[in-house]
Amino acid sequence: MAAPGGARRRPLLLLLFAGLVHGASAVFVVKNGNGTACIMADFSATFLTSYDTRSGPQNKSFELPAGAEVSNSSSCGKENASDSSLVITFGRGHTLTLIFTRNATRYEVQLMRFAYNLSDTDTFPNSSSTGVKTVESATDIKADINKTYRCVSETQVNMDNVTVTLRDAAIQAYLSSSNFSREETRCEQDLPTPTTPPQPAPTPAPASPAVFRYNVSGSNGTCLLASMGLQLNVTYRTVDNKTVTREFNVNPNKTTFGGNCSATLATLELHSENLLLLALQFVMNESSSRVFLQGVQLNLTLPDAKEGSFTATNSSLRALQATAGNSYKCNAEQRLRVTSSFSLNMFRVWLQAFRVDGDKFGPVEECRLDENSMLIPIAVGGALAGLVLIVLLAYLIGRKRSHAGYQTI
Repeated sequence: MAAPGGARRRPLLLLLFAGLVHGASAVFVVKNGNGTACIMADFSATFLTSYDTRSGPQNKSFELPAGAEVSNSSSCGKENASDSSLVITFGRGHTLTLIFTRNATRYEVQLMRFAYNLSDTDTFPNSSSTGVKTVESATDIKADINKTYRCVSETQVNMDNVTVTLRDAAIQAYLSSSNFSREETRCEQDLPTPTTPPQPAPTPAPASPAVFRYNVSGSNGTCLLASMGLQLNVTYRTVDNKTVTREFNVNPNKTTFGGNCSATLATLELHSENLLLLALQFVMNESSSRVFLQGVQLNLTLPDAKEGSFTATNSSLRALQATAGNSYKCNAEQRLRVTSSFSLNMFRVWLQAFRVDGDKFGPVEECRLDENSMLIPIAVGGALAGLVLIVLLAYLIGRKRSHAGYQTI
């Protein structure tokens, strides 16, 4: 059984240049009935949620506060050998849970669960719903037994309409002592990029791809409408055993498209001479009415590839999210990492899956990249206006003082 011992806290670590403050990192410890630590975790976390208000969807970002504590419902499992859990409580009824499992050589965070209280009006103002909502997802957090999982880089876990971002994380379960092990298993993001021998001059990157309007229809009309330019970024081994990374534009003039529709799945499929298949699968979560890109599948012929072709697939994405009935729009270039060797670059995206009214896009939900780009000119303009005001005030004060130095004769 977990002891109620709270978390020891460290002071605020980092201020971003953009002026954002990340939450304080804290050490959370779960102990068994004998007072021996079985789980230790040290990280800071940011939560990005989307919730409904009377005026429409609202995004909210907040940090794991310094007052977060280890809940009594945390557990070391049976004899520190079975599933164990770290439950962190904070705010007005919010909990972050990490559920661990192990085998003979490795342990992992098998499941991350986040429960948030929409009745907390300070965190979720004007929410049209109340009560606690729970989301969960598997994670890539894993390490060797008796080693600390260490990840300085950001680690994101996408759970439906919530994204949890961990920073500067040190996590260890099934401890053999009451402290972190000095030996570490580093996350992939922290590992150095493998060095390769000098390569010939790289092939110049192609220009931005042409934007084209795609649509997919079913028995009930159009289920997918998309206007975008697509570029394939692939890394593969050539016939002379060299590793290369190249980009290929999807040429709409040489590409055919189609797809299929169902109540909660809409698929866009593209084909050309070398592009045997590029499939984009959009799903709708009926409970949250959120639509997102869940799956990408690629089959590409590459004459100089060692295998003759390149294939990649990922069916657990949470990208391009919008509320059902709304459209997703992003003028900025987006690079969607599908696998370690394939990224889909997307340009001037405007799309809508499900609840499409004829050939018209619904109300727009802007991507965060576009929202951030708007902040820069606003901040620069505000700074310039402030500077002009300061100069003007200094001039008026100086002028007033100079007049005060004269007397009337």
